Order: sequence, then C-alpha cells, then structure tokens
Amino acid sequence: MVTSSIKVGKYMYSAAEYLPYDHESSRVAASMAQMILAADGKLRVEHVGSTAVPGCWGKGIVDLIVLYPSGRLDDAREVVDRLGFQQQDGAEPFPESRPMRVGTVEHLGREYRVHVHVLEDGCTEACNLIKFRDLLRSNVSLRRAYEMEKRAILSRGITRSTQYSKAKGEFIRTALAAAAF
Repeated sequence: MVTSSIKVGKYMYSAAEYLPYDHESSRVAASMAQMILAADGKLRVEHVGSTAVPGCWGKGIVDLIVLYPSGRLDDAREVVDRLGFQQQDGAEPFPESRPMRVGTVEHLGREYRVHVHVLEDGCTEACNLIKFRDLLRSNVSLRRAYEMEKRAILSRGITRSTQYSKAKGEFIRTALAAAAF
C-alpha cells in the first residue's frame, strides 16, 4: 500500500462481532502510522488491540494510539482530523480532551475500520494499552482467556461497541495487575 494514496473514508458503525485474526490488519496499521508520522514527525504511533496481536480473534478494528508530546493535544487532534478521520457519533463519544477518531480504509479490496486514540505520550492509559498488547503477544494462555472473555461478552448480547469495550475492562485490569509491571 502506497502511503500517499491512502484515503480515509466514512466510518461505518456496526455491532461488535467475533472475527478471526487478519494478517493484513498489521499492514493497514503500518500504513496509517506512516501517514500520520509524515504529517507530523513529532507524534508517535502504536498499533494496539487484538489486530496488533498475531492470532488473536476480536472485533477486527485496527486500533492506533497517536501519542503526542505534552501540551500538543490540539496539534495532534488537528493532524488526525486533517487526514480524514472523523469524530465519533453515538451516545458515548470520548471527550475532546481525550479524543478518539474513526475512519475506514480500503486495502486489497476490503474495508478496515480504524480507531485512532489521541493520547499524551507516557500517560497511564497509553502505557496500559501498550502493556496489555505486549502481554497478549507474549502469553498464549492469556490471549486464549481474553478470546473466551470476548466470546462470553458477545453471548450475553453485548454488541454495542462502547458497552463491549467496557465489559472487557475488568479482564484487562486484572491481567495488568497480575503482570505487575
């Protein structure tokens, strides 16, 4: 995928579902990261969530964290907006003090939904997202337990994205506490 030809399209909301790992999602994430860094080299981008963990089943959404230096929230938010990512719709969007942007990217004839979390570099939330990703990558048993938890959440009928994410929270907090970084 050529960075200059990437177009961020309108985000399509849908119910959370349980999808197999897609190897192409890491290529989409890398292309998005290159595009963001080309727009502002002072930012840092991390690919997190299930699509960042080879073999991990999940919602199939490519989650990125755009990490900005202290005091540069407005600049980081402007870069992401200028690239075509949209503010969230719905009842529970993240606040503009901790924004998340959304978009859809076409890659190899398939559309990938992308969530871009804009966080201050070194903040607790960003560190926890990165630590949890690394735990899942290094611990197959934890990854399988996480997949079971996600299936259980969906089987309870929790399919709205924000509710689904909140439902996973306790599992993630427990895993991070047990790892005691």
